[in-house]
Amino acid sequence: MGRTEHYYDSLYNLAAAVNSARTPDNVLRSIVESVAKAVGAKGSSLMLLTPDRKLLLHMAAYGLSDWYVRKGPVSADKSIADALKGQAVAVLNATEDERIQYREQATKEGIASILSVPVMLRGEIIGVMRVYAAEPRQFAEEDIHFVTAAAHLGAIAMENARLYDSVNKEYDEFRQDMLQWRAALGYEWMVGESVVPAEE
Repeated sequence: MGRTEHYYDSLYNLAAAVNSARTPDNVLRSIVESVAKAVGAKGSSLMLLTPDRKLLLHMAAYGLSDWYVRKGPVSADKSIADALKGQAVAVLNATEDERIQYREQATKEGIASILSVPVMLRGEIIGVMRVYAAEPRQFAEEDIHFVTAAAHLGAIAMENARLYDSVNKEYDEFRQDMLQWRAALGYEWMVGESVVPAEE
């Protein structure tokens, strides 16, 4: 199987994961793991911008040590900022390139090259997906296209989670409204069942 066919197969599996009944955390972890394995990289991560758009927070990571993921705040302005302008950015030498905020930590983690692509939802950049290679690597166009498509699926997974939470909240509010309405009619209602006064 060629690399292009391999990427198509991986995207099919990623789409199935996004459409599954698994929890959002599990879906995101599945996405970053699948991306790293498909690209043949050391690891991958998905980070979201904070509401003030100043920091990037790790939502899911694969192949990276806990200390590296928690190495410190990732500044949106200092860490491959071009990815937050809608461009894919490939860094060949992560241990020396000034666009890398934590170069010393990258060296200790064994990261040589990094590919960073924007995570977009409805035309708005909400974060970045990164792929970390243990050896110096020139990422090909097909690598970039694949990671970008995976990043879009990650955004959809997070949006699905937000909508699911919203629907659950609306259902809970509706249920409470119904209980209050029924109580106002003079019935005693218990959670999950009704108690109707006997006829006199």
